[in-house]
Amino acid sequence: MPGEALRLLLVTGMSGAGKSTALRALEDVGYYCVDNLPLPLVAQFVELLQQTGRTRAALVIDVREGEFLLGFRDTLALLRRAGHSPEVLFLDAADDVLLRRFSETRRRHPLIGDDLRGGIEHERQVLLPLREEAQAVVDTSHLTVHQLKGVIQERYGRSPESLALTLLSFGFKHGLPAEADIVLDVRFLPNPYFVEHLSAASGLEEPVARYVLEHPEAAVFLEKISDFLDFYLPRAQREGKAYLTLAIGCTGGRHRSVAVVVELAHRLESTYQVTVRHRDLERGKVFI
Repeated sequence: MPGEALRLLLVTGMSGAGKSTALRALEDVGYYCVDNLPLPLVAQFVELLQQTGRTRAALVIDVREGEFLLGFRDTLALLRRAGHSPEVLFLDAADDVLLRRFSETRRRHPLIGDDLRGGIEHERQVLLPLREEAQAVVDTSHLTVHQLKGVIQERYGRSPESLALTLLSFGFKHGLPAEADIVLDVRFLPNPYFVEHLSAASGLEEPVARYVLEHPEAAVFLEKISDFLDFYLPRAQREGKAYLTLAIGCTGGRHRSVAVVVELAHRLESTYQVTVRHRDLERGKVFI
């Protein structure tokens, strides 16, 4: 496979987790995209792309490959020996979410026809080796189509020479974000939920933000994490990391984590490419 190394993204994951949406998002930012290309043809595909001068491509590789999936690691090794650095993106979602999506679209699962739950369980086992190879895992359970498109383009749409930093607020009660590279816990800060006139508001509103950020420990935390990122991010970029997701969590993901993420973004946006996401901001308002 002669020519310049290709930026190749292998998109995989559970059926119904959003691979088609991810592929469309990648196409919108300039990737040459192919869905369900047989693995034995990947090397020839990469060679053809190099001959045309293309520099970025994305392939969906999933359970529809059948027995070809057994050669997944061999294909990765071949591409690496040729000087490429293939990245694997795994899209996942909770079983109940996948069940609902198949029910709403009335699609048949590609593995086991009408036994939907059995098909999902079997697919997880089949795809486990691919998940183990993934550089990024994105849980789409609580993402809309537009939010997933934004996540994909945040991570893969920018120039590989610049590190993209995503600051993500979330609530621990709703589970850890699978896409996070670093997770920090701000539940040690005072909780506005227990203040009557603040409980119904969010960390985007000035009274809540002031209540959280004016606490002395919040100031210390922000200084220390800013210092850490100033040290760590240039070194991560030097090692070839193109994107990093820093997740900051509180109990429900509406008050403390939101306020801290917004303030941290203000401090970092003059130095880094910063994207802010609030995963659980629109969820219910009962937090204990």
